[in-house]
Amino acid sequence: MGARLPELGRMEFESRLRGSSPVDLAAECVERLWIHYRELVRWNPTVSLVGPGTADEIVERHYGESLAAIPLLEAQWRTVVDVGSGAGFPAIVLAAAVPLLEVILVESRERKCAFLEAAARKAALPCSCLNARVGATPPEGLPPKIDLVTSRGVSLPQSALEGLSSRMDAKSGALFWVGEETPDFPKSWKEAGRFQLPGSRVRSILQARVGAE
Repeated sequence: MGARLPELGRMEFESRLRGSSPVDLAAECVERLWIHYRELVRWNPTVSLVGPGTADEIVERHYGESLAAIPLLEAQWRTVVDVGSGAGFPAIVLAAAVPLLEVILVESRERKCAFLEAAARKAALPCSCLNARVGATPPEGLPPKIDLVTSRGVSLPQSALEGLSSRMDAKSGALFWVGEETPDFPKSWKEAGRFQLPGSRVRSILQARVGAE
C-alpha cells in the first residue's frame, strides 16, 4: 500500500507550484499539472508512486525539482525519452510546461505505466508510455532519434546508456536528477555541469553530453 497524498485545494496547489518554478507558468500548464496531481492522489494509495517521506512536500520536491530543468533545455531538443518514469517526474511536468516537447515515458512496471497513460490522457499531454526496460539493446518502440534523455532517482547502468547512445548524436543531451553520486558514463559521454536543486545541499541535476571522446 502507498501513502495518502495531501488533499490540496486547487488554489493552494497553484500557489505552491508557481512558488517552486524558475519560470512563469502558463495557465494551461498549471491546469494540466493539477489534473496530474489529482490522478496521483487517486492512484497512490494502491500503486505507491510517491513515498510517505516526501508526501507533504510533494509540490516543492517533485514538481519543483522537475521544473528546475526548464532553464537547462536546449532549443534543438524536441524528442525526450524519460527512463524509469514512475509517477511522471520529471517528464510529465516538462511536457506540460514545454508544449513543443514530444515525450516518451519508459516504465518497466505495468501498473505504473497504466497510471502514466491515464494521467497523460486526462491532462491531454503529448506523452506516450512504453512498458519496457532499457538495456544494451534499445527496446522496441523507442524513436529512431533521441534529443534528450531524462531520469530522476533511477540509477541507469552503463549498458543502458550505451544502448540509448545508438539513437543519439553530438547535439543530444541528458539530464539526471542525482544525489552526490555520478553515473557510470560510457566513454563517449561526459559530464557538462551540475546544478544544485533548490532547498537541497545534495540533490542536483547533472547534465551530460553525448558523442564526446
